[in-house]
Amino acid sequence: MAKIDFKTIDEYHREFPDEVQRRMQIVRELVHQVAPEAEEVISYQIPAFKIGKKFLIYYGAFARHITISNPWSEALLTAFAAELKGFKVSKSVIQFPLDKPLPVDFIERILKFRREEISTK
Repeated sequence: MAKIDFKTIDEYHREFPDEVQRRMQIVRELVHQVAPEAEEVISYQIPAFKIGKKFLIYYGAFARHITISNPWSEALLTAFAAELKGFKVSKSVIQFPLDKPLPVDFIERILKFRREEISTK
């Protein structure tokens, strides 16, 4: 992907093949279902969602996976430890391989957890 100064999530999505766009759109729609008040922004040249001044989540696409990211709390990593074992995970990124089904329910639960974290801080 060529370096572009993205202004919208739609611009970002258009840089990827249809199947990758479809997966990213699913994540985007999940965010809006879980947190309808979340604002769409581009941050660090990737899609992100803010509630007030706090970032709920970021996501991005790569050659072999899409990611959801944020500096994950220890509480989130602990709460989802068993399910995260099947994915490449760091303290700020969870990778979902493109050659496997997107775990929609799992992503939704992560989003709900993050929304709760934001609302209690």
